[in-house]
Amino acid sequence: MHLNGVLIDPALYPVDDAYPFNLPILREQMELRFDRPVTLFVGENGSGKSTLLKAIAQRCRVHEWRLEQRARATRNPWETRLGEHIRIQWAEGRVPGSFFGSDTFHDFAVLLDEWAHDDPGQLKYFGGQSLLTQSHGQSLLAYFHARYPLKGLYLLDEPETALSPRSQLELLKLVVELGRRGVSQFIIATHSPILLACPEATILSFDGPRIAPIAYEQTEHYRLYRDFMADPAAYIEGL
Repeated sequence: MHLNGVLIDPALYPVDDAYPFNLPILREQMELRFDRPVTLFVGENGSGKSTLLKAIAQRCRVHEWRLEQRARATRNPWETRLGEHIRIQWAEGRVPGSFFGSDTFHDFAVLLDEWAHDDPGQLKYFGGQSLLTQSHGQSLLAYFHARYPLKGLYLLDEPETALSPRSQLELLKLVVELGRRGVSQFIIATHSPILLACPEATILSFDGPRIAPIAYEQTEHYRLYRDFMADPAAYIEGL
């Protein structure tokens, strides 16, 4: 592993009544250990899994590529500050990495195209052609296959949002292969029962009072899809 663990300690927080420091799941001291190449965060929207994922990226100095934000009606000064107030433990010192969010990937592709305008050689690190000249799904897979074999820590926030089920399987295959090589480490926040099926992965649930390990078959996502696919018509009638 590159990243051994994360310490969450409310005593380190600057405030306790503002997001994200007031999220219930982050109000107790706990240490998360990463002892497998793939760790999956699962939980309902608003549970805090993406918030913690971004905080880990921030603390690990993994940049989230995003175009400059425009004016907003309201702004929370603490919104992006959680990463400053958690602690991390590297195995053998910091490694590079990348953060993937389906909502910001287009921003990254635009910035990459700007760099490639002056330095076309940059594209060889991302599949050899502009990500903007491919379909969204194709550009994502080109990026995954070009970037993730390099030694590093890779954080992905709901990558299934922009991927078909078949493309999710392709990403899953890549993650499994690279994890077994011991070069790449992945922390993935997901709702996808396909990605959650990753063999040998640790699944951490954000749906209880504390972040805790959970078996794949016990996740709400697996059980919901299982029950729905068993008899879609009956399931819909029972809603």
